[in-house]
Amino acid sequence: MQALWISLVVIFVAELGDKSQLMALTFATRFRTLPVLAGITVATALVHLGSVALGRVVGDALPTTAISIVAGLAFLGFALWTLRGDELSEEEEGKAAKTTRNAFIAVGVAFFLSELGDKTMLATITLATQHGWFGTWIGSTIGMVAADALAILVGRFLGSRLPEKWIKYGAAAAFAVFGVLLLIEPLFG
Repeated sequence: MQALWISLVVIFVAELGDKSQLMALTFATRFRTLPVLAGITVATALVHLGSVALGRVVGDALPTTAISIVAGLAFLGFALWTLRGDELSEEEEGKAAKTTRNAFIAVGVAFFLSELGDKTMLATITLATQHGWFGTWIGSTIGMVAADALAILVGRFLGSRLPEKWIKYGAAAAFAVFGVLLLIEPLFG
């Protein structure tokens, strides 16, 4: 239980203001809450399961440079994909917003990629070297999902008050910024 509580608190705090929390806010303005939260939960559980496994096997020896570059390029792709969404007809847009499966997959893939090599992944690896893997996995997953759920609530509130055009451009800009930051860090950091 100690591993669970320590991991929950550490990851919750680490996630506050993190790029994935901002992504949760952005996705919440575009999709229904349940598929966004489900995508975040599944992606987080998978990444953190891998993190605790790495923490138990190799400690802190993780080659994050290549992972950050791939994730950065993927985020730039997400930015273009978001902008391309402006070309959809109103009918297609309505179908896309209502399709739970598409939202779940988009959110899940984005979160999975964004968490690879992220500070919460590295924190989970570190915690797993010091505490039990199962408690660390469950605690870190709950902590991250709880922090992102707060962002979803904020996103739902803002989404009903902002023009859709602003949301699309803002989401594309956020993905582009995250992509550039992910590329800059391993190349110049």
